[in-house]
Amino acid sequence: MSALLPDDAGIGSVVFTISDLEQSLSFYEELLGFQVIEKTPCTAKLSADGKHPLIVLEEREDAIRKPLHTTGLYHTAVLLPDRTSLGMILRRLVQHDYPLQGAADHHFSEAVYLPDPDGNGLELYRDRDRSQWTYDDEGWIYAPTVPLDADAVLQAAEGKEWQGMPAATIIGHIHLHVGDLEETKAFYVSGLGFSPMVHMGDHALFVAAGGYHHHIGLNIWAGRDAARPPENAVGLKEYTITMRDGQKLDEVRSRLQKAGIVYDDQDGDVRTRDTSGSRVRLAVR
Repeated sequence: MSALLPDDAGIGSVVFTISDLEQSLSFYEELLGFQVIEKTPCTAKLSADGKHPLIVLEEREDAIRKPLHTTGLYHTAVLLPDRTSLGMILRRLVQHDYPLQGAADHHFSEAVYLPDPDGNGLELYRDRDRSQWTYDDEGWIYAPTVPLDADAVLQAAEGKEWQGMPAATIIGHIHLHVGDLEETKAFYVSGLGFSPMVHMGDHALFVAAGGYHHHIGLNIWAGRDAARPPENAVGLKEYTITMRDGQKLDEVRSRLQKAGIVYDDQDGDVRTRDTSGSRVRLAVR
């Protein structure tokens, strides 16, 4: 049995708990340009291509702000197809005077960071071609954080007209606050089958399938042994890892059983929680 997830595995969609659906839609639909493909009084499914949901918003009347120093979402990363797309959305954010939390060049990617109306962290980024990624002698991907050349990114969009979120946009990765890095590493590597790709000492680890720089980021920046947030806190309710081969999903089931990790089968999908409480769904798509 393979010890790894298939190369085609990746993040399919995320579900956010939010406090006010209309407020969130003014951000995700009107500002960022996602399309609403399904809506109820308390939920909305957002898509880039008009077909496949990437972000699901679920309003709770009793929602509270996510407490500081708790596990869960650090940010969800929206992967744009190219530098021009990143430049267009950065220009739009600047034009609307939307507050950014940061911007960075990681060598394998260029990114801007911002909160949604509930404080849920978002990264909007584009990848450089893999031929431009660099590695150290031990095979780890080199992942510095240096200032973004925002002028060059904006220049790439010069003369281009905003058309909304590009259809080729996907959820590139999820970055999570966790309470214990080694326990969480065991869940994602030994349990699910991701490969470690980037590490930052004893405080952060990035894992992926198919040689990607990271599908899941894990850090203890909220504090070692950080508590889980309340169930009604805004934030990441669940995210989905997808793959194309049902046999590979069966291999995940076997690894979870061997590791003693509890999971449920629902409609052919596998649902479980990582060691810090984040809900994970694995599905064949």
